[in-house]
Amino acid sequence: MAETRLIKKYPNRRLYDTAISSYVTLEDVKGLVLDGVDFQVTDAKTGADLTRTILLQIISEEEEGGEPIFSSELLAQIIRAYGGNMQSLLTSYLEKSMELWADQQRALRERARTFMDASNPMTVLSQITEQNLSMWQQAMDSFRTEQADGSRGGDDGDDAGEGGRPPGGSSRGGSGKR
Repeated sequence: MAETRLIKKYPNRRLYDTAISSYVTLEDVKGLVLDGVDFQVTDAKTGADLTRTILLQIISEEEEGGEPIFSSELLAQIIRAYGGNMQSLLTSYLEKSMELWADQQRALRERARTFMDASNPMTVLSQITEQNLSMWQQAMDSFRTEQADGSRGGDDGDDAGEGGRPPGGSSRGGSGKR
């Protein structure tokens, strides 16, 4: 496994990539993210980890230009979740949802490669749909299990909702979701 790439942020707000011994821009750091490079940004003076701050800055710039991912309402809901007893639940849910989304994108790209060779395109689409539903159900089952385990160790047990499911969750794994 490759070492984590170290980028130092200096007081003049410049970023220095120690792997290539050169100053880099936020666009360069975004390129590292897109290429799947493991990196860490630290304050050159204090050594404090600034990776999340830099990633949030990249997201902010992406949101300003083009088509944003986060609506104002979604951002307001995220802000409301900070400090609440459901904050860790939301974090876990969002991480698992993004992992599932990435897995579905990879599977879709794989299927698209074979799609042109398929004798019956509807069969391929049906298989993709069934596979995506299965992956979603597995992710939700895993999520529910984690939350049920977490609620058993909590103070009042209310964090995971009734029956170990997240609030609004169903026993069928995604039915009724929009």
